[in-house]
Amino acid sequence: MSELDPAVMSALRAVADDPVTYAAEWKVRSGRPAIASFPMNFPAEIVHAAGALPVIVQDDPTPVTEGRSLLAEFYCGYTRSVADQAALGRLDVFDAFVVADHCVQLLGAVDVIRWARPAKPVHFAQFTSAMDDSWTNPRVIGRIEECVREVGTALGVSVTDEALAASIRAFNENRRRLRDLYDRRRSGRARITASQMQILVKSSMVMDVDEHTALLDRLLARLGPAPEPPADPVRLHLSGHFCHGPRPELLDLIEESGAIVVDDDLYTGFRYISTDVPESGDPLAALSQWYTDRNRAAPCPTRVTTQIDWDTYLIDSIEKSRSDGVVVLMAKFCEPHMLYYPELRKALDARGIPLLLLETEHEGVPAETVRTRTETFVERIRRRAAAVSL
Repeated sequence: MSELDPAVMSALRAVADDPVTYAAEWKVRSGRPAIASFPMNFPAEIVHAAGALPVIVQDDPTPVTEGRSLLAEFYCGYTRSVADQAALGRLDVFDAFVVADHCVQLLGAVDVIRWARPAKPVHFAQFTSAMDDSWTNPRVIGRIEECVREVGTALGVSVTDEALAASIRAFNENRRRLRDLYDRRRSGRARITASQMQILVKSSMVMDVDEHTALLDRLLARLGPAPEPPADPVRLHLSGHFCHGPRPELLDLIEESGAIVVDDDLYTGFRYISTDVPESGDPLAALSQWYTDRNRAAPCPTRVTTQIDWDTYLIDSIEKSRSDGVVVLMAKFCEPHMLYYPELRKALDARGIPLLLLETEHEGVPAETVRTRTETFVERIRRRAAAVSL
């Protein structure tokens, strides 16, 4: 079976592990600014069209120090990490910050940035969370127009429709490459581990989009046509984690327990690349359409679309990928996930789909506890399949 190019993966891993260093080096190399954004809804195409590097701020795995006194302990690990990075100056490489509303905790982290670095421009776009009302698209278009103006003002440039259209095409191409890799993993034509997929997606949130796409092209060329895979072990779908990537060691533990991850709806995963922006017509309207379409492609509990919900989407995804069970990764104190989880569990139980909930923390999780619970979960799935086959 084809393998991922080690040299390319090493380069992408370096970016995913240290996005701030990449941004600093890119600024020196290009002579252009870098702008930071946050999960989940800010369109990176706007920053790219303004000639800057868009970077989604990642969770820093180092222990939180200053952040503990700046946000309450019941804030999630990602937001406390963002506050910590801001207070310690780790985000000073960025020339401005932009955020589209996602949750109250994230807004608290952005307020810490305002306090810690008052000279840095910060733009907050209040997108609507009701996705299919008659006034949704006009309101979102208005907010996107504000974002374009604010980014242009911060950088002293004028963002043209032509530049936006070109950026939309560039990011769509990148998303398509990543979705191709997802398709190959689901079908078994390529073996891509969960931690490797995290590298592929997280690096796309940081790198210059054309540079990243070129590296993905090298990976895809190396993968090429692959033989039919052998009989698979237990196939799992990972679900949850709306802001930051799960720790690689946690993902490795899951797959060391006799399972393979074949799909996910993680933010640093398929959720991020699920939806393209329309490439024809007014680019501002196209970005607004992307915002509403992505909640149909990968529903989020922080957004409301009538007739569409996360549990139905998840069940459909499990059937598509032929997954044998679901591992739900819930970041501790993630209120949207905590509130929606009972409905999710009820829907999966009704369909007889095995489910394992793992709560994650910034400081990490006890490895042996996770290993024991995951091995037990995998064995339960195997015994269930054996009983059905009798």
